[in-house]
Amino acid sequence: MTLRNRFTLISSLSFGIVSIITSAVIFFAYYDSTKIFYFEKLRNTALISAIYYLEKDELPKDRHAQIKKEYNHLIQNNRVAVYNQNNEVTFGQNLHDKNIKPFHLQTVRTNKGVEFMSDNQFYYGIFYPDNQGDFVVFVKSPNDSFQSQILRLSIIMLSVLIIGLLAIYFLSRYLSKVVYKPISNVVERINKVDYNNISTAITSTNTNDEIEDLIRSYNKLLSRISENVLLQQNFINYVSHEFKTPLAAISGNLEVFAQKDRTPEEYREVAKESLENVYEIEKILNNLLLMSGMTKLESSHKPMRVDELIWKIFEKLEAAAKEKHSTLIIHLQVTQPSLLEFPGNETLLYLALYNIVENAVKYSYNKPVVITLSENNNQLYIEVKDEGRGIPSDDLAKIYETFYRGKNVDAIRGSGIGLSLSKSIFDHHHVVMKIDSSVNVGTRVLLEFPPHS
Repeated sequence: MTLRNRFTLISSLSFGIVSIITSAVIFFAYYDSTKIFYFEKLRNTALISAIYYLEKDELPKDRHAQIKKEYNHLIQNNRVAVYNQNNEVTFGQNLHDKNIKPFHLQTVRTNKGVEFMSDNQFYYGIFYPDNQGDFVVFVKSPNDSFQSQILRLSIIMLSVLIIGLLAIYFLSRYLSKVVYKPISNVVERINKVDYNNISTAITSTNTNDEIEDLIRSYNKLLSRISENVLLQQNFINYVSHEFKTPLAAISGNLEVFAQKDRTPEEYREVAKESLENVYEIEKILNNLLLMSGMTKLESSHKPMRVDELIWKIFEKLEAAAKEKHSTLIIHLQVTQPSLLEFPGNETLLYLALYNIVENAVKYSYNKPVVITLSENNNQLYIEVKDEGRGIPSDDLAKIYETFYRGKNVDAIRGSGIGLSLSKSIFDHHHVVMKIDSSVNVGTRVLLEFPPHS
């Protein structure tokens, strides 16, 4: 069942139930009030009849005649029965009424009155003490008018109920069409999305309602799916391209070496080159595996010293810097030792910082690489600055993309994973990373740690 049909059904049923309950309450309230009204009229008729029949000897003739004239339409002998103490009809002509039984007369004498309905008649009896004795006066009236009113009311309410149900049904159909039209539009837009380019977002409705939230969520989902698809495509391209080079080098060296005997020195040289290529492949695979598990990382953060990580990286890359005819320089400008203590995953932060410094060393080109630890407004800052070839402005906006490498890297080895991985690690630790670079001037990476609590 569609949402539109469900909305129509629920609204119609809700209105129908409420209408039926309301109609029942109105019907029974009107029924009771009308009965009370009719019995009240009969009570007055019974009282007037008692005065007319039993007070005739005490009232002046002209007064008695006036009462008879004014209330003659009410006082009809065939509808009145005045019973004496022996339950005999002494006045009126309503004789031997089978609906008036002895227990009714006794109830009137006990309770001073009684009312009931029987055989389409209203009955009302009152107790009337007189100087001639104690009497019971019963009057009756047909309930045709009452039944007619109740029937008319039933027809009117049933007609209103049916018309109301039909009206609410068609109104619900119309409203459901209006309400769910934005959803239909969203579905239509989704169906028109080019699945060859799923990153294309559907147009916002700018209504600031639930539909707008749905569109935003859908666009975010599309963006994440697109990123994953792109990541898979890049991974395949990367593996086919990057792995091909070291594997080709290994297989080429081994094929050449297999053609004739070699000296021990030549064997060692080939083994060394092959191992370097194997280590490069292993490094790439490790980084990829680490990136794939970043979102599932649940390791608890532990207090650690950021400056100690920098010194470990310095010791690790000092030799590589010398091979590049460069130098690593560390400036420590932190006066509050507590700022150097940071809760985080030491292994991940080491890897992220290592990638930043290693990139600076790779592209330093005989120029020093300066690592500066400073403080400002109770925050720790780390700056890694080199004077290498820099990054073109076109590439600067894409450097965080996985597997992306700049156009001016030349033959320098790299996987395009380092900066992307570092960015993910820093984001995980709420560390802000900013990169400024100019071609042939150098690159500056600034890391802004969270405020110290």
